[in-house]
Amino acid sequence: MNEGLTSLPVSAADIEQAAQVLAPHAVRTPLVSSPVIDALSGARVLLKPEMLQRTGSFKFRGALNKLMSIPEEARPRGVVAFSSGNHAQGVAAAAQLLGLRATIVMPADAPASKRERTKAYGAELVLYDRLREDREAIARRIAEERGATLVPPYDDTKIIAGQGTIGREIVDDLEQMGLSPDLVMAPASGGGLCAGIAVAVRSRRPQAAIVCAEPDGFDDHARSLRAGQREPHHADKHTICDALMAPIPGQLTFTINQRLLARGVTASDAEVAATVGLVFRELRLVVEPSGAVALAALLAGHIQARGKTVAVVLSGGNVDPDMYARLIEDDTMAPLVGASAAQEKNASFSA
Repeated sequence: MNEGLTSLPVSAADIEQAAQVLAPHAVRTPLVSSPVIDALSGARVLLKPEMLQRTGSFKFRGALNKLMSIPEEARPRGVVAFSSGNHAQGVAAAAQLLGLRATIVMPADAPASKRERTKAYGAELVLYDRLREDREAIARRIAEERGATLVPPYDDTKIIAGQGTIGREIVDDLEQMGLSPDLVMAPASGGGLCAGIAVAVRSRRPQAAIVCAEPDGFDDHARSLRAGQREPHHADKHTICDALMAPIPGQLTFTINQRLLARGVTASDAEVAATVGLVFRELRLVVEPSGAVALAALLAGHIQARGKTVAVVLSGGNVDPDMYARLIEDDTMAPLVGASAAQEKNASFSA
């Protein structure tokens, strides 16, 4: 056990407990590899395909762990969550599994496929304008009016512990292969996925570097890690990574990530789009843009990993079909290969 983890809000024991809670219900996703991806990166790359998880993303893990912790007497009043899509589906599915009423506050411009799938799990949707309204304030008001349990997307110890089961599985599966991770990469929005993974991995492999990845411009984690305090991004544009647009890291998540993450990196929409197509062609897996950003950053050379064992989380596959069709039409690898050759010599990481 890494002694430096003892004062964090989530422990390895919390993640172990979450793994026991999730075992009967969640998918234990495998690690997969591709010779093409290894060749492009110069590393031994193992991908964690969370699009194979229930609801098509990692979010089911944290949602179910949180909902299972709600006292029996509070369950009839239901749950309320706010999300652009993947957390929405995770909470809705977990609530359906447990027979709870779920209300989800979603942006009106969330992909139609994510809205429809959330409703299909039996949830009530409350739509809002992401540019003019505060989704958390709306959700808190509804929860207070109903006496329901608020289920935040990342800033909650049970949510973080649930997502941390991914890191636990990565270490276990690499161990079975006779390997140990030098680097683990995952997408970041509010930071719950990276925080949980960091606790799980660093508790057993203290020398492993954990790196978060964000879309260009939406780099609040990278900024915050450099500054040593929570800082917002200054994006004045949109991104195809619609699930990674949180304005600032969570308070709980940054408490963990500031201690355990090596750095943050970004990838452009063009690099992400090329990666979505690559994953489809080489692995026949459907990854949404937000889920591909960490792999995109690796392949574009924004972090140097040549000769290393690297685990990369593909965090979800809930992508609008029309957008996905456009993304995989172009089979050029230029945005990845060209960037990799030019940038890799200047990129580095440290634990």
